Formats: sequence, structure tokens, C-alpha cells
Amino acid sequence: MAQFNSIGIIGRLDSNKAVYSLQRLIGYLESRQISLYIEEGTASVLPDSSHTVVRKDALGKNCDLVIVVGGDGSMLWAAAALARYNVPLLGVNQGRLGFLTDITPEEIEHLVGEVLGGKYLMETRFMLGMAVIRKGKTIGSGEALNDVVMHPGQFIRMIEFELYIDDQFVYSQRSDGLIVSTPTGSTAYALSAGGPLVHPRMDAIVLVPMNPHTLSSRSIVVDGSSEIKLLIGERNTAFPHITCDGHHHVVTEPGDEIHVHKHPWKLNLIHPLNHNFYETCRSKLGWQSHITNQ
Repeated sequence: MAQFNSIGIIGRLDSNKAVYSLQRLIGYLESRQISLYIEEGTASVLPDSSHTVVRKDALGKNCDLVIVVGGDGSMLWAAAALARYNVPLLGVNQGRLGFLTDITPEEIEHLVGEVLGGKYLMETRFMLGMAVIRKGKTIGSGEALNDVVMHPGQFIRMIEFELYIDDQFVYSQRSDGLIVSTPTGSTAYALSAGGPLVHPRMDAIVLVPMNPHTLSSRSIVVDGSSEIKLLIGERNTAFPHITCDGHHHVVTEPGDEIHVHKHPWKLNLIHPLNHNFYETCRSKLGWQSHITNQ
């Protein structure tokens, strides 16, 4: 197990509760005499900090571990900045669902202490890379831990496109768009659109249509190494938007190609030893617990 001697802290903090969790975490790490690096935006909400304040990229260069205080959105934000540095991330949950952020504020001392003592699980999550090609040239690109989404933008219009997987034609479709999701993203927007839950250890990509103009359209699960291409129909009056985890916004035109594939960057996610994917699903999604005899 890795030793964590230099720890970075990052969070998107917009409430007194989040600031309390941040201060509680910093106080605990100080008691353990850990070298701390605080991301500059995070440090701005602290009344006083004697620790080193750095930009996001410096966390990846200087830290053995980065702790993210916030919800899953905060983890996505941190992953986009830090995955390239191969630094592991650990989440303290201040959000609503928390599929990626495991530790509650009340558990900080106990569970962060266990992680520092080498009692943790390390999980590798793959990411997606996206490129928009127009007349043979790349006009936009991005990376996603959850999903690459093609959608109509602020105007509700049907998008006409063709789907290819590994250069094989799959179908043409008229719909509100398509979600291309990792297993990590299968519990996010793809789930809301009717896609399947996929265990995070699976090497698979999920394609989920958004309000397709046919009752026969269904989600597809393909190999994680698949090369996916979306060809925007020439007759479109809409200009579909492409987003990666809600960022890297690119507006396309008829005839553009969107290429999506597994990205070489991976996210190393740390969980406490009591982490259980199915228990997380059960508690977050309201699944029924054990049947009890009346």
C-alpha cells in the first residue's frame, strides 16, 4: 500500500456545512503532521490558512493523494484536472448521491485515518476521449469520466445522426441525442435516461439514446475498446452540442463527425475498506433491503 505523506485538498464549496467539513479535515490532517497543499479556490473560503496554496495542476505534481470535499460533481471536476498525473483521489461527500465520494463528514477522522494507515481499496476507472472532426480537422476535444453527451442545446429539436462502432454501421436515428457513458457514468445521466447500471470494474461503454423517435431503440453495451463515431446528418436544422461531463462544450454542424474512444488517462479512486458498490446502489437508489419476517 502507498504511503501518503503529501496530501492535496480540493473542493467546490458553496455552503457552511462544506466549509465545516473542510476545516474538520484539515484539522485532522494537521494532527497527523501531514504536509498539506490547498487548491487556491478552496483556500479562498478559509478564514486563515498557513498551508501551501497552489493551482489544481500543482496538486497532481506534488501530492501522493488528493482529497476531494464535495459531491460527485466535485470529483468529476477534480478528475478532469488531475487524472493525467496519476494521483489517487479520495472523496468526502457533501452532495446528494455520492457514488464517487464515500466518506461522510462524521466519518472523517475514522475513515481517513484508516486510509492513511494503509486500509483502503484502490479502484481504477477508465475515461473517454472525444474529438469533433470537421472536414478532416479536429475543431474540439475533451475527456470524460462519466459521459460524452450529444444534445440539442437550449433549443429542443430532433437530431438526425448515424452511429458507427469500429467502422461498422449500426443505425441512423432521430432523437434528442445520445449518451456515451463509462461504467462510472452509468449511475449518472445515463441512468436517468433509462440506461443500465454497469459495475465499475467492467470494461464496457454504454450507448443510451435520448428520447428516440422510435419505440424499437434501446441502449447498447459494447466493448470498452470500441471506437465510436457519430455522423451528424446533412439535413439537420439543429446544431448539436457535445459535452464531456458537462464541460468541454463544442457546437457541431451538419456533416461533422464525433469520435469517442477510451482515453489513455485513468482515474485511481480510493475507497474505505467498507465500500460496497451494491450497498451504495441500494442506499442511494432506494432499493429494498433484506426481507424480514413479520
